[in-house]
Amino acid sequence: MPDIFASALATDGLMWIAFASLLAGLVRGFSGFGTAMIYLPIASQFLTSVEAIVTLTIMDSIGPIPAMPRAVREADWPDLRRLLLALVLCLPLGLWLLLSVPQDTFRLGVSVVSLLLLGALILGVRYTGKLSPTKVYGVGAAAGILGGSVGLPGPPVILFYMASPHRANVIRATTMIFLFSFDVVFMGMLGLNGLLSISGIVLGFVMAIPISIGVLLGTWLFRPEYERLYRTAAYVIIGVSAVRGLPIWG
Repeated sequence: MPDIFASALATDGLMWIAFASLLAGLVRGFSGFGTAMIYLPIASQFLTSVEAIVTLTIMDSIGPIPAMPRAVREADWPDLRRLLLALVLCLPLGLWLLLSVPQDTFRLGVSVVSLLLLGALILGVRYTGKLSPTKVYGVGAAAGILGGSVGLPGPPVILFYMASPHRANVIRATTMIFLFSFDVVFMGMLGLNGLLSISGIVLGFVMAIPISIGVLLGTWLFRPEYERLYRTAAYVIIGVSAVRGLPIWG
């Protein structure tokens, strides 16, 4: 075990990866979003596409655990079952895409999707129609494909499911359980395909430390009266991270 831990700590670019984790946690702490959009463009410069997503999945799945009992009580389970069924059916396609594309293509995909979502957030783009059960299946399917291929299952949920008529706490609870379930299902699929390495898993748990510190610090810094300022800061950090993650920089 000490050798595995030492191997994880010897990862190239470890300080940059830890910085990305800390920064992602900081932004999540004061804005509530942006973890993957900040972490993946930076981490994928030093880790393989699978390693980057594995470390993100592990460190990002630890934080919500204390809030899960309340989320289970408040979630909209009919919609959640539709989202999860579509996720399970379409996630293998996303995983196939992840394993089929070169590393530079993965980096490009992560940065482009992050920039597109950032643009949608800045412009206030939201789906305004009625979310029928069929459309909820579509949201889950899109999340499965995007989550499996570039590690970003959140954008379809953010842009579409937020338009549902549910109360904010129900949307939050449903989204939290869905994203946590994605982490569990995705890790299971990676394990079944022999794509999990012990060193990658250990690195994910190591990175849970800086992201947790970042979340605590961001939460402590947050002041409701400056919400617009924090959101602007989050947009800037996400944009810089996404642009820096483009493979044009080498």
